[in-house]
Amino acid sequence: MSLAPPDSDERLFLRIVEAGSLKAAAAQLGSDPSSVSRRLAALETRLGQQLVRRSTRGSKPTEAGARYYEGLAQLVAQQDALEAAVAGGRDEPQGRLHVTAPPEFGVRFVVPVLEQLQRRYPALVVELALGTAFTNLAERGLDAAVRIGKLSDSSLRARKLGVVPRLLVASPAYLDAAGTPRSLAELPEHRVISYLTRSGVNRVRARTPRGDLREVEVRPVFTVNSISTLVRMVEGGAGINLAPRWAFADALAAGRVVALFEDHRFEAYPVQIVYPSRRYLPAKTRAFIESMADSLGRQPSLRQVRPGARRIGE
Repeated sequence: MSLAPPDSDERLFLRIVEAGSLKAAAAQLGSDPSSVSRRLAALETRLGQQLVRRSTRGSKPTEAGARYYEGLAQLVAQQDALEAAVAGGRDEPQGRLHVTAPPEFGVRFVVPVLEQLQRRYPALVVELALGTAFTNLAERGLDAAVRIGKLSDSSLRARKLGVVPRLLVASPAYLDAAGTPRSLAELPEHRVISYLTRSGVNRVRARTPRGDLREVEVRPVFTVNSISTLVRMVEGGAGINLAPRWAFADALAAGRVVALFEDHRFEAYPVQIVYPSRRYLPAKTRAFIESMADSLGRQPSLRQVRPGARRIGE
């Protein structure tokens, strides 16, 4: 395959996948949608494969289109880096960086990194999609995804950035009214509120000070897919929540909530960044990965703490 000049149909195809529709790609290029459609059709005719499914809701790559996107994006990134090196320039982050992250974690930890990265490299255009659904990176034109928890097997690569330690929290008002549980086994007797998970399973797992594993299944009286809502509910005395430590750091420090069973070590979730399995990653993706690793590595609330070592906020 010949290399792709800036105005090639190959680069146009990349733009369509990343923009999500022919109309959006045309707007970005300052072109007519019908012209973009004709050029895409010509590329598909040349390759003998339909690359993109068109619909009124947008455009998504076919299975063949996703494979073509993966390989083509890698070749184009290599070409751009080579041309920059030959021209005496540096392989600096540039172009469109499209990433995804969980909503509230993303606002707290990912947005500051992306803001700083874009200010450092003005030629970089950032697009952040906040969401928890794990989508096919190629289908969405994503360069990387920040995810919390265990990942399903895939062709993607993953780099661990840290962990999300968790702890049981409740407000003093709730404990005054309902009593403080003396053991994890008493949790089912209390009002438990929980983050809404896809599995629908709600278990509390923890290591005791002696290292024994304890597991208790609870039946939440309220589930919601919003961490900020859980914080507000716990502070208001709605019940007990097994929560990410970072979400309650301020409330713990201010005494609005208290941690239960601080001598236990509750199951923590890994924070990972996943990206396409390519031999060569564009400078923009490499810069984002390294910036995230550096930033999260300096976050006290994303480190596992030895039980009893200290309270949050100290």
